[in-house]
Amino acid sequence: MPVQVTETIAIPDSELRWRFSRSSGPGGQGVNTTDSRVELVFDLPGTKALSPALIERALARLGSRVVDGTVVIAASEFRSQLRNREAAMERLAELLRRAIAAPPPTRRATKPSKGAKRRRLEDKRRRSDVKKLRRSTDD
Repeated sequence: MPVQVTETIAIPDSELRWRFSRSSGPGGQGVNTTDSRVELVFDLPGTKALSPALIERALARLGSRVVDGTVVIAASEFRSQLRNREAAMERLAELLRRAIAAPPPTRRATKPSKGAKRRRLEDKRRRSDVKKLRRSTDD
């Protein structure tokens, strides 16, 4: 089942590697026998699902999450391996969605209006008067 990142981008199963191990926490009698903890390993630079520009953007944004070009997502919150696999795929999709998102538009510098300047100065004057009234007059 491919990981759907956006409407147009899906990562095929062939690009995902899975590792399984025993999970810590509750599990009853099966806790020591079932490998319910899941690690999803994704090779970001080697993927064919993303364009080179998106790979570059994702590598720059993910920074320390990428170790030797791979992204590792671990999931162990559920007692079922299947649910942990689904959780890991959802987390990978969300991580990549944020990493490849278009940058926000640059802010255009604006000047405060005359009214805003006047209100700011009036507030400062009012605050100054309040503080003057608090001072002691016995010198």
